[in-house]
Amino acid sequence: MQDYDLAIIGGGPIGIACGLEAKKKGLSYIIIEKGTIVNSLFNYPINMQFFSSSEKLEIDDIPFISKEAKPKRNEALEYYRRIVTSNKLNIHLFESVDDVEKYEDSFVVNTSKNRYRTKNIIVATGFYDLPNKIHVPGEDLPKVSHYYKDPHFYASQKLAVIGASNSAIDAALECYRKGADVTLIIRGPEVGQRVKYWVRPDIINRIEEGSIKAYYNSTVKEILEEELIVDTPDGVINLPNDFVLALTGYMPNFEFLEQLGIQLSNDEKRLPQYNPDTMETNVEGLYLAGVICGGMETHKWFIENSRIHAEIIIRSILEKMQLVPRA
Repeated sequence: MQDYDLAIIGGGPIGIACGLEAKKKGLSYIIIEKGTIVNSLFNYPINMQFFSSSEKLEIDDIPFISKEAKPKRNEALEYYRRIVTSNKLNIHLFESVDDVEKYEDSFVVNTSKNRYRTKNIIVATGFYDLPNKIHVPGEDLPKVSHYYKDPHFYASQKLAVIGASNSAIDAALECYRKGADVTLIIRGPEVGQRVKYWVRPDIINRIEEGSIKAYYNSTVKEILEEELIVDTPDGVINLPNDFVLALTGYMPNFEFLEQLGIQLSNDEKRLPQYNPDTMETNVEGLYLAGVICGGMETHKWFIENSRIHAEIIIRSILEKMQLVPRA
């Protein structure tokens, strides 16, 4: 069993930032990632463009140069991959964490490939792995997906997109422009207010001209092989349908957090307990970093405002080890 000062669970941008900071400060560390480098970003839509500008996605003051002010998925993959490889970060890929055992002054992390003992853990697992399901009959049919990758797949097909946020609107527009017959089903009265400011007018114009059909204040009641049953303000309707993209958001792995002993709020926000001055949870030596800090409020934390977590956490660990004076 290998021993470390720090184990980082999650190899996304924030996990990488934590690894960089740990290496810079001389801590022994390991990053454990169940997929590839920045696995969530890899699984983003192939043509996705970030809301943030490239400098706001930078970590450890390493310049991120992109063709446009707001970079695309492939540029982000290149940027974070080069950071990992050029800095020779100790990252173990395609290795999932099975469970964590807590002892008095250390943890044992059991993974699909090994066991590690560590004095501290950072959980930086994001939220993209678990979709918010709509819980209707037929949701498990092969025609339904909670993830969107490439618009070409839906060309010449009757496609229903469920949702009103960035992922749903991007998918609707891209698929429409590749020849899909797109219908948007939106639970609220309008397209989401947080949709990217240069995209929102586009989708509204496409809806108003009739290129994309939208049903507002509507919900899917059932998904069938060749149609959808939708409850609209004008009554229940049957829509001919080939494929469904249920892009209704994602959530952190709360079960894993609870297994670690982290306390969550009892309301619908499911906010994990942590000290914002150190990012340490109610479990001593166990820290949170990145979007997972927001519970169900996944719109509160991004790369740009959570990259500082790396410095905060590593400083806390060093203070405990009495390697730096307290601020």
